[in-house]
Amino acid sequence: MTQDLDAASLGQMLDPRLVEVLVCPLTHGPLDYDREKGELISKKARLAYPIRDGVPVMLADEARALSEDE
Repeated sequence: MTQDLDAASLGQMLDPRLVEVLVCPLTHGPLDYDREKGELISKKARLAYPIRDGVPVMLADEARALSEDE
């Protein structure tokens, strides 16, 4: 591990293989991983699914709606 990673960043890191197989539960489309924000982004659904303690929360009720500029 590198020293520039803090505990919050470590909790938000996901295995790239996991990101490849996960899909949006509403659209069944691909997700983009935003490591900085700790979210999985569904551009088609315009939702950002949070990652909590390294676990993606794939519930639409827990997702954040994307703003127009995102």
